[in-house]
Amino acid sequence: MGAQIRVYRQKIASTTSMGKIFKAMELIATSRIGKARARVSASLPYANAITRAVTAVASQSEIDHPLTTEPESIRRAAVLVMTSDRGLAGSYSASVLKQAEHLVELLREEGKDVKTYLVGRKAQAYFEFRGRDYAKVWTGGTDAPEFETARELGQVLLKDFADDFEVGGVDEIHVVYTQFKSMVVQEPTVIRLLPLEVVEQEEETPADELLPLYEYEPEPEQVLDALLPRYIESRIFNAMLQAAASELAARQRAMKTAGDNANELIKKYTRLRNNARQAEVTQELSEIVAGADALNG
Repeated sequence: MGAQIRVYRQKIASTTSMGKIFKAMELIATSRIGKARARVSASLPYANAITRAVTAVASQSEIDHPLTTEPESIRRAAVLVMTSDRGLAGSYSASVLKQAEHLVELLREEGKDVKTYLVGRKAQAYFEFRGRDYAKVWTGGTDAPEFETARELGQVLLKDFADDFEVGGVDEIHVVYTQFKSMVVQEPTVIRLLPLEVVEQEEETPADELLPLYEYEPEPEQVLDALLPRYIESRIFNAMLQAAASELAARQRAMKTAGDNANELIKKYTRLRNNARQAEVTQELSEIVAGADALNG
C-alpha cells in the first residue's frame, strides 16, 4: 500500500507541475493575442488601399503586364506554407499542412511541378521527416512576424515568378495560411497570389462604389511595376499577421484544455491516493484487532 501511495503522490506532483506550465503558457498567449489582433486590424487599411490602386491600374488600362496576365500554360507552381515555430497549439500547424497537401495533390493532378517554400519550424520538420524537398524556409517569430521577413519573401517569390521555367522559375504562386476570423474560428485558407487576383479581406467594396478614373504619369506599366511588389509584400505580411493571431488563439485554447485536463487528473489521483491510504489504515486496524484477539485467546 505504501508504494502505491508514493506512486500517486509522484503523479500528483508531476501533473501539478505540468498544470502550472499550461497555465503560464495560456496566460502568455492571452496577453499577446490582443496585440496580434490589433496588428491584423492595422494592416488592413493599407492592404485594401493598395489593392484598390492596383485594381484601378489593372482594370482601367488595357495593358499586358506579366504579373496580371494569365499565362497560356502553367508548368510549375510555387506554394508558400505558413505554420508555427513552436507546438502546443492544438491542430493549428497540422490543419495548414493538411490543406497544403491537398493543394499540392490538385496541382500535380493538373500536370504542374510544385516548388515549395516554408515558414515555421513545424513545416520544416514535417518536410524533412518525410524526405521532401523545399526551396527555402524562414523560421523564427511566427507568433510575432516582422515586415522585413514579408519583404524578403516577396522578393524571392517575385524573382522566381520572373525567371524562366528552365532555370527554376514558376508560373503561379499560392499561399497557404490560417485566416483569423475570431477567437474561436481560425480557418486554413489558400489564395493564389500571382498571377494577380485582386481579393480584399475583411472589408467588401459595395457593388455601386465605382473606382475613380485616373490619369497615369508615368505609363500604367511603370505604375504597376512600382505598385505590385508593395502589393505582394502587403498581402504576404497580412497573411503572416493573421497566421500569428490564429496561432496564439489556438495555443490559448489548447493550453486551457490541457490545464483543465490536468486538474481533472489531479482530482482523480488524489481520490485514488485517499482510497489507498484508507485501505492501508483499514488493514492496519484489522491487524491490530487480530493481534489483540490472538493475545486474549
